[in-house]
Amino acid sequence: MRLRSPPGALSAAIIAAGALLSLTAPAAPPDRKAEGAPAGAAPGAPAGGRTGGAPGEGAEDSRATPAEDALLNAAGAESAAQPPAVKPRVELAARPPPLHVEYVQYGVALVAEISLDPGAACPRSGPLYSCILGSGGGLAIRGGYRSPGPWYFGGAYQFTKMDSSNLYRLGIFQQLRAEMRYLPDIGYRAAPYVSAGIGGVAYGNEWGVETGGALIFGGVGVELEVSRRAVLGVSCVYRPVLLAGWRDTANYERGTAIAQFVGFELLLEVRTEVGRR
Repeated sequence: MRLRSPPGALSAAIIAAGALLSLTAPAAPPDRKAEGAPAGAAPGAPAGGRTGGAPGEGAEDSRATPAEDALLNAAGAESAAQPPAVKPRVELAARPPPLHVEYVQYGVALVAEISLDPGAACPRSGPLYSCILGSGGGLAIRGGYRSPGPWYFGGAYQFTKMDSSNLYRLGIFQQLRAEMRYLPDIGYRAAPYVSAGIGGVAYGNEWGVETGGALIFGGVGVELEVSRRAVLGVSCVYRPVLLAGWRDTANYERGTAIAQFVGFELLLEVRTEVGRR
């Protein structure tokens, strides 16, 4: 014989069991979205797909929009295309531009005339063997125009006491010359140059004129610029001289001669500015 439970007692048992389960089950997390999280994101997931954050910690979405991604990519491509900036090279020894100044240049020089060959003025034998035209030394005075370029044009007067083997008391060899120099600009205070010129000569005893002739010369030198107004220099020239025949003080006839000399000069010259271009 089966006993039936009344319907009211069954309902009360079900309610009591549900209440007991609700007391023992863990509480469900609150279903709320993190502040600033996009719709559809998994509950509890960090914003922007980042990991390692504390559970439930709110953060801003760092994912950029497609337009922002395009701008970032364009900026990166432009910076990669541009070459790195190159620091300009500084030239340490820059030369200043030329001044293009015109000068009057004048000065004095100590000179030496070395006789290479006196020619017919001093025969190798006979009564005229004693040489009346040897080597000597003296002084030169010159002046001229120095152009803004590499040219110098001027004139010089030179007198030299020559060795006359005591045939003259004081044999003076005088020269009056027209001169030119070419001085290339090499950017240094010491400037080499070449020189050339023509002139006339006179020779005699104690400033007298017993014979005369003509000369030409060519040579090289170096000019050192001590300052803008003063220069020192040395030069060496080759100077052939044509002398007419004459009768000397010992009444010897001297034939027409082509004498050859090498001249050395130690010069000091100053400049006076006359114009600027």
